[in-house]
Amino acid sequence: MITIFLASAIILIFTIFLCLYRVVCGPGVENRLIAANTIGTKTIILLVIIGFIFGRPLFVDISIVYAMITFIATLAVAKYLRRGCIC
Repeated sequence: MITIFLASAIILIFTIFLCLYRVVCGPGVENRLIAANTIGTKTIILLVIIGFIFGRPLFVDISIVYAMITFIATLAVAKYLRRGCIC
C-alpha cells in the first residue's frame, strides 16, 4: 500500500512541476493564477499522502490550514486583478 502512495506522490510532484512551468510561461495572468491555484491544490493532496505514508494525522490538519490560506490568497489576487492592475 505504501508503494501505491509513494508512486502517486511522485506523479503528483511531476504534475506540480508542469503547473509551475505554466505559472512561469503562461499566456496570460488568468492562466497563471489558475495554475498557481492548481499547485496549491496538488500540494494539499501531497501533504495528505505524506501523512498516510508516515502515519501522522497531523498532516491532515496542516493541509486544511494550507487549503484555507491558498483559497484566501487566490481570492485576494483575483480581486486585485479584477480592479485592474498594470500587467
